Amino acid sequence: MDARERLIVALDVPTADAARALVERLAGRVGMFKVGSQLFTAAGPELVRWIVARGERVFLDLKYHDIPNTVAGAVSGAARLGVTLLDVHGLGGGAMLVAAAGARGAASTRLLAITILTSHDAATIDEIGVLGPLGEAVRRLALLARDSGLDGVVASPHEVGLVRAACGPGFLIVTPGIRPAGAARGDQARAATPAAALAAGADYLVVGRPISEAADPASAADAVVREMASAVR
Repeated sequence: MDARERLIVALDVPTADAARALVERLAGRVGMFKVGSQLFTAAGPELVRWIVARGERVFLDLKYHDIPNTVAGAVSGAARLGVTLLDVHGLGGGAMLVAAAGARGAASTRLLAITILTSHDAATIDEIGVLGPLGEAVRRLALLARDSGLDGVVASPHEVGLVRAACGPGFLIVTPGIRPAGAARGDQARAATPAAALAAGADYLVVGRPISEAADPASAADAVVREMASAVR
């Protein structure tokens, strides 16, 4: 994959109209668009179908976390939308992950597990009762996802190398918390530059506000792709 294909832009906007405008401005400049819970709640599956019908790839980031039967049904429905990537929450446990992995049917959708959110730090995982240290918790969830039949994980740039070492070269790692050089971190506790994340072994990078909130999103996306390309070279 070239650098452009490895860039996923998060459509973290409140309406379908705003999302469509952003997709139209960035089509051909980025590899995929991420639809998360804010936008999906506002616009529903019809927006996902619209993006896919344009020939664009979608990462449906709804982080399903429920009893195995419910998650299996949700995964089955999401896969029928034609999305490229879909995620469930690793903290749902092995039975849920196995059910999710088996629910895709013949769809080519690749299934990921969320490990530990990029907004979390050591104090947060202690607060919610996840056994630390944080990196070990990520590694444990990544191995559980792999052994349950998932294709990869979503993990912060700080744990990419650890996941790659534990799960091997064919395991997909999608990395949010990406902030181009000089950009504000916002609410990301474990962030890194595109170059650092790629050097650590990430397959795809998710970038949201540095592109979606830029005065010129197309130019901002082009700048991120250039930064990624220089790192790959």
